[in-house]
Amino acid sequence: MADLQDQLHAPTEVGELDDLVHEPFPGGPFPPDSAEPYDPVSDPAAAPLERAHAILAAHPVADGYSGLPWALRHLPWFDLELGESSVDTDVPRLREGHVGALFWSLHLPEGLAGDRAVGATLEQLDLVNTVVRAHPEGLRLAYTAGQTTDVRNCGRIAVLLGPAGAPALGDSLGILRSLHALGLRVLTLSGVSWASEAGLTRFGEEVVREMNRLGVLADLSGASEETIRRALAASKAPVLFTRSAARTLRPHPANLSDGLLAAVGAAKGLCMVPLTAEQTGPSVRDVADHLDHVRRIAGPESVALSGTYDAGTAHPQDLADASCYPNLFAELLHRGWSEPDLALLSWGNVQRVLRSADFTARAAQQRREPSTAKIAELDG
Repeated sequence: MADLQDQLHAPTEVGELDDLVHEPFPGGPFPPDSAEPYDPVSDPAAAPLERAHAILAAHPVADGYSGLPWALRHLPWFDLELGESSVDTDVPRLREGHVGALFWSLHLPEGLAGDRAVGATLEQLDLVNTVVRAHPEGLRLAYTAGQTTDVRNCGRIAVLLGPAGAPALGDSLGILRSLHALGLRVLTLSGVSWASEAGLTRFGEEVVREMNRLGVLADLSGASEETIRRALAASKAPVLFTRSAARTLRPHPANLSDGLLAAVGAAKGLCMVPLTAEQTGPSVRDVADHLDHVRRIAGPESVALSGTYDAGTAHPQDLADASCYPNLFAELLHRGWSEPDLALLSWGNVQRVLRSADFTARAAQQRREPSTAKIAELDG
């Protein structure tokens, strides 16, 4: 043992250190008399990609839309912690992309309605719970802003449930409360009679009020302009657009006009720009163009990100899967985005909206009882 300790603590011979190769520290030589650790974020000479990784390590991405639950239904076996090449999202790639939280979509294929939509949504919820339980080292369910932060601080990735489609309610506020009790936190207001091209009906407005009381956020991506404007007026909590970019740059039906973007900013809502070639363009620069535009029109507190991975859509170059967020942030740094604005984009804005929903729900529960309204009573 003594011989081994002597070997472990043997002094270095004079001259041995001179033979070592001295690698330059990123951004220049590290000052020999400085006790401060190197910080690539504050070093203007650091490469944008290196700075992007450093910023995302401190402010991870809260991804607004993942189609993973439906994609996993078609796989006979998968392991998201070791890595799964059959999908765009797994724990190793989420960690490489610095994703700290993501919303798992419960959307269903078109054509499902009524009892079939309700049943299929319940099956999706059950699948998500099963998947998260099977991957405890990487994933953990979260329901509030505080829980999302706690999960991140524990080194896990927070999974939030939603958005689900409005047909999942079966036109019943009781089912809405049941879905909320099972973890649902976002509902898309489209595809039903009470949220149509004509806007929200009286029952639709009652749905929004009950969502506010529960803390379920309204997703208005793909909703009609009349529904969007009425929901913005009716909701006491901020609204989300989980997959919307700038219509001025790309005329996709789910993208928003400058007038709507300004209204979203005024209402402190959140436009979550999707990383899809169809809605934002074929390159990472196109996505950055949309982010620039939304930030300019709606404001830096009303823009966030939706990877839209595993949703059956093509993605821009250099943004092929969930590991690629640093490429986008490097492009934004190249364009002059500040660290505070990037921190809002990645994590801060989503946290604000979740906190606002929690606060609104607590206040509403003191003022009103659960609604027992029926669609036949209000809409005839």
